[in-house]
Amino acid sequence: MIMANHFHINTPLLESVNMSKRVGTTVYLKMENSQPSGSFKIRGIGHLCQQLAGQSKGIVCSSGGNAGMAAALVARKMGLPATIVIPSSSPELVVQRLQDQGATVKISGKVWDDANAEALRLAETEGLTYVPPFDHPLLWQGHASMIAEAAASLGPDVKPGAVVISVGGGGLLCGVVQGLQDVGWTDVPIIAMETDGANCFNAAVKAGRLVTLDDITSEAKCLGAKTVCQKAFEQSQRKDLNIVSELVSDQQALHAVQTFLDEERVLVEMACGAALAAVYSGIIRKLQDESRLPALLRPLLVIVCGGSSINMEQLANLKHKFHCRYKQ
Repeated sequence: MIMANHFHINTPLLESVNMSKRVGTTVYLKMENSQPSGSFKIRGIGHLCQQLAGQSKGIVCSSGGNAGMAAALVARKMGLPATIVIPSSSPELVVQRLQDQGATVKISGKVWDDANAEALRLAETEGLTYVPPFDHPLLWQGHASMIAEAAASLGPDVKPGAVVISVGGGGLLCGVVQGLQDVGWTDVPIIAMETDGANCFNAAVKAGRLVTLDDITSEAKCLGAKTVCQKAFEQSQRKDLNIVSELVSDQQALHAVQTFLDEERVLVEMACGAALAAVYSGIIRKLQDESRLPALLRPLLVIVCGGSSINMEQLANLKHKFHCRYKQ
């Protein structure tokens, strides 16, 4: 089968006037939500599959949604069968969208870690190529391309004051670190955002070692790995990098999703809302007040990681859930 050079697209880099007003510096949005699979994941997964799955009899991927969407799309383009194993916490619309891509969907366990154990078993017993959702050097290599694109769009005279990302299992973080190294921006701080209850990276940074969460209690299910990948933790310990780990509540992430929809006319999922909340919930301002970011900040680069497990019905469900929870 004839293959494209890659499966991802060069996504728009947009200036947000509303967000810029909030933080007092120019905010650029890297619109990874516009990828063919709905999120940045197709960068790394496309790259990995091209390297490893060419002669495969099929792929298997464990995913809360977005890695699965990317794997299913790439497999379809490569003419390979795809089995996507998802936890029961994934919304029904994710199952539907995966099936629309031609994938076989299996539901296993309550959280991603359970689904991953089943995916590894299937890879072993059925001879399928295992596609990890976040923990592999080829994934990070693929994800790094978004920073190269952003640097090319900004031009040689503009360097960000910080890059804002969401962290789940750590694949995007590792890719962004690699991308910053590739373009000579290692002194640019990374603001790594998570929600309470899906905070495996923050827990590891605080403990000084990898930590496995008891459970994923956040509604940002696509941030829901119980343990961050080893490489992401190692990056957080490097003295030559400035990685700032911050948490927001589910309500703050949801508020960010709604504000982004109102102001930028784009619907993203809660996992992406965690990064947007760095601006909307005042985290950037707080870090400036604490002198962890400069008061006069160069432009902010926000990775809008996207997400396919959201629609208007799901958004209404989340709003209702929080409304009921905090009325009690």
